[in-house]
Amino acid sequence: MREIAALFLRSFLKGLIILAPIALTGYIIWVVFSRIDTLLPLPQGVGFVTIISTVTVIGYLGTRFFIGKAIFDFFDHLLERTPGIKFIYSSIKEIMSSFVGDKKRFTQPVWVRTQDSPEVWRIGFLTQPDMGYLDMEDKVAVYLPHSYAISGWVVIVDHVNVKPVAGMSSAEAMKFAVSGGVTISDDHVVKIIAP
Repeated sequence: MREIAALFLRSFLKGLIILAPIALTGYIIWVVFSRIDTLLPLPQGVGFVTIISTVTVIGYLGTRFFIGKAIFDFFDHLLERTPGIKFIYSSIKEIMSSFVGDKKRFTQPVWVRTQDSPEVWRIGFLTQPDMGYLDMEDKVAVYLPHSYAISGWVVIVDHVNVKPVAGMSSAEAMKFAVSGGVTISDDHVVKIIAP
């Protein structure tokens, strides 16, 4: 009886591991779709298509045509100069541009020694190769993402404690960091061997 219960529990947990990512991904997509779809009082599905199309057209016009770029630059300038709003706007803008667009910042994956004895290395992204402007000579700024979270911290370390990541693209390095080191790339998933 105990063996049947253990088999049932193991099978249930394996099924949960298989289905949870699929179900959560589907749920998040459904929530995003539903929320976007309700922003406009249109028949179901039309609001979603309208909003996605509008954002895409604005993105195209804002980068391709002089008039569109001038309008968006005006609003950008206005929001960056408005007291109170400028802190929110500029922070969101910096975060968004760090991940997407022409000014991506997380393009240099590095290993950072965070402890000497025992030696501990963490994966991160070089964001400031020279901290001399803050009177911190021979220091660099490295962003260390947290595993399984959309957060992280910035550490300032001696440049000798940082070395480039070899054999991994920026996307693979981010995936490695965010997954807690379990996933490196689509082709390589770390298999944990049970004792």
